[in-house]
Amino acid sequence: MLSDKRLVLQARRGCRESMREIYDKYKDYLLTLANALLYDIASAEDVVHDVFVSFAESIEDFQLRTNLKAYLAKCVRNQALNSIRNRKIHADKYSEIYVESCCSDGPVQVQIKKEASSQLRQALAKLPFDQREVVVLHIKADLSFRQIAAMLDISINTAQGRYRYGIEKLRSMLNREVKK
Repeated sequence: MLSDKRLVLQARRGCRESMREIYDKYKDYLLTLANALLYDIASAEDVVHDVFVSFAESIEDFQLRTNLKAYLAKCVRNQALNSIRNRKIHADKYSEIYVESCCSDGPVQVQIKKEASSQLRQALAKLPFDQREVVVLHIKADLSFRQIAAMLDISINTAQGRYRYGIEKLRSMLNREVKK
């Protein structure tokens, strides 16, 4: 967090390199989060771009009170919701996410990972948005239930319940796929 505070302070003083470091540090994480919420890589890129443009425009007045990663994740979440409202993106629309593989993975292992990733994305897309949102924020964004509850303005118990129901539905859907 000290590194983030230093970067924000330097960016407030006009250091473009600090703003670029913030962008480089969080862009992949935020893009993954946005894509998990929107299931459209182009829209996810737009959301992350819009968040960083807005962040850069307001950096002079920005006060880092908590965690920069959590703050940017909340901004991406809110922008993704706006994108869904404005563009009426359907939950079943999702894009291809490339599975990064280790150098030792052969073509068979890469294909297995792609297929498993695809099945998981399809199952996630079938979850109600409120459950998918909590699952993604907890797993992909690595936020605690307390942070998620504060971000979504819900109780911790509600966040935990949405997560539990979402995970149960995912297990059920994926177990059906395995049995086929």
